[in-house]
Amino acid sequence: MIDVVICDDHAVLRRGIRDTLSEVTDIQVHGEAAGYTELRDVLRNTPCDVLLLDINMPGRNGLEVLVSVRESYPDIKVLMVSMYPEDQYALRCLKAGAHGYANKAGDPLQLVEAVRTVSMGRKFLTPEVAQMLADSLAQPSPEAPHETLSEREMQTLQKMASGKRLTDIAEELMLSPKTVSVYRARVLEKLQLSNNAELTVYAIRNNLV
Repeated sequence: MIDVVICDDHAVLRRGIRDTLSEVTDIQVHGEAAGYTELRDVLRNTPCDVLLLDINMPGRNGLEVLVSVRESYPDIKVLMVSMYPEDQYALRCLKAGAHGYANKAGDPLQLVEAVRTVSMGRKFLTPEVAQMLADSLAQPSPEAPHETLSEREMQTLQKMASGKRLTDIAEELMLSPKTVSVYRARVLEKLQLSNNAELTVYAIRNNLV
């Protein structure tokens, strides 16, 4: 039996996903959450093999939640679900540690296949995402410096460029100020910048904030 938890701020969409998965006998939805705060409580008390995580939620977005879940629960397989087309977020989600990316508006049978695939520790790739990966390998494009950042480093960059202090960022990401300071130092080094002012200019020029 594959134990599933659904995290999506839309109750109707959660119900639709739950109803789809309930039609098969090897998958069981054990819990639901509308956001990160609820999700933390659910994961503490609920068995979970696969987390279905919406990318677009109020407060902490799905990518931030993905990173936190991967750090706290490394054994949980995370399948990102979204209404956004694959070309906008799929590769970024996979880079951040997701095991797959499925479109909520797609074929319900594909969602079932995705849950089964990631539960075995394999990556789930739609034909569209597989083609994107193939294209990127066949015709590699010059990588911008910020594309080398990890998801945590990108979060730190965006929040600092928005004017937030290290202590505020630490509280939002539930990290220590010392850890955030380490991420800041890594960002400056990778982008070859000297201070927060240069970091802010870089973020604005590259449409990161």
